[in-house]
Amino acid sequence: MADRSIEREVKLAAWPGFRLPDLAGVAGFAEVQPAIERQLDAVYYDAADLRLIRAGATVRHRSGDGDPTWTVKVPGKVAAGMLARTEVNEPGPADALPESVLALVRGMVRRAPLVPVAHLHTVRTAVVLRDGGGRALAEVSDDEVSVLEDGRVAARFREVEVELAPGAPELLLGPLLERLRMAGAGDADPTPKLVRALGPRALAPPDPPVLGHGALATVADVVQAAMAGSVQRLLMHDPLVRLDAGPVGVHQARVSTRRLRSDLRTFRELLAPGFGEGLRASLAGLAGDLGTVRDADVLLIRLDRQAAALDRADAVAARRLLTRLRRQRQIALRHVLEVLDGEPYLDLLDQLVEAANHPAVLRQAATLPASDALAKVASGPWRKLCKRADELGDGATDAQLHELRITVKRVRYAADAAALAIAEAAPHAAALSELQGVLGEQHDAVVAEQWLRAAVTAGTSRNQALAAGLLVAEQRREAAEHRQQWQEAWAEASKKKVRAWLER
Repeated sequence: MADRSIEREVKLAAWPGFRLPDLAGVAGFAEVQPAIERQLDAVYYDAADLRLIRAGATVRHRSGDGDPTWTVKVPGKVAAGMLARTEVNEPGPADALPESVLALVRGMVRRAPLVPVAHLHTVRTAVVLRDGGGRALAEVSDDEVSVLEDGRVAARFREVEVELAPGAPELLLGPLLERLRMAGAGDADPTPKLVRALGPRALAPPDPPVLGHGALATVADVVQAAMAGSVQRLLMHDPLVRLDAGPVGVHQARVSTRRLRSDLRTFRELLAPGFGEGLRASLAGLAGDLGTVRDADVLLIRLDRQAAALDRADAVAARRLLTRLRRQRQIALRHVLEVLDGEPYLDLLDQLVEAANHPAVLRQAATLPASDALAKVASGPWRKLCKRADELGDGATDAQLHELRITVKRVRYAADAAALAIAEAAPHAAALSELQGVLGEQHDAVVAEQWLRAAVTAGTSRNQALAAGLLVAEQRREAAEHRQQWQEAWAEASKKKVRAWLER
């Protein structure tokens, strides 16, 4: 049975003579257990081109610490030296790669076989900190790592690792790191052991790489960078969608598909005829599938928040009503997972990687300065947005505001792409994002009211119907509030100094 958790760890460099200090008193509420030494043997698997580790993911089989276990770590985030990422563990022998493990990284590796890429042997001296009730808070490990090749030691290195237990407060990190540094440990370094073992190849950019951008970037540079950034985002969030690890994975995957479709449309006069048309159609289908789950997530976050503000009896009734929405989401998610497991999806990912690596930019446009060409390309969608926004007033319908939001999103994505070469485009993209947010909140309130009305059927209890009525009133209040705000947000986004980059 697979076990999933959020790994939160900080790695520190250690010199050869380093010894773990006495951690007693490092936090007044923590009890320090005696140090334990373990011998860990780990084999890491990846595609031959190391596409997993380059993207921040790993597949590992390790023994020496309880049952032999397969572990998948998906791409995460580094903040203040701490790496946080989702980790999935499944007990099993080394000679049989579980299908469940392969399934989690299938989108990232696609049809490339997983092969052993590194063999590490670690002598770990670990100290566990527990609270007064015996619950683990953190493990501090002094690791002496040997990189093995054909049974021989090819390299050695040393590191100290502080890993917070699930639910442990992050404020524990500060005193622990200070004590370790006083004992001679180095600065925080989130580089995984596998990267140290594999060297420069593992430090190469993720697939597909963002090759170039900046003030001197050409049109070809920016088109490639914009597409590669979105494809990377889709690949890296694919495992989170498969794990259903919160709303972020689905949201970011959907954003990726929408950005790619928008960029292919915005850049089409710079691209070879027909390039990307098939991709846009396939991406539209994927965006629609992801959108059904994402829309349910947005509704659940919104309605859960609002239900919590009701009186207790009404809140209970509202949450019971929302079980219908959760069931709808589960059905939509199952469909998405079927799509992600299908051959057409893997074909699409291969095509996207190829297109991002080699976008078919017209020869006469490819070497032009992006700072000149992109402003011209983005000015068309901008003029369309201005015309649409100026036609709307206080009496704009919900449908008109929704159409306006779609147009705003396209111009914002164009400004984001242009900002890769034109610094002045970034503030405009930020202002458009604010406008998109206001219109999005208004639209979400409208959709939430529609769902609530549809959810109250003949079989709905009186208490649930009353709770739905209270929530409908809240949707109307918030929709009216954001309806008043959008013109102010539009005024900010259309200021001459903010949009000046379009007139280059």
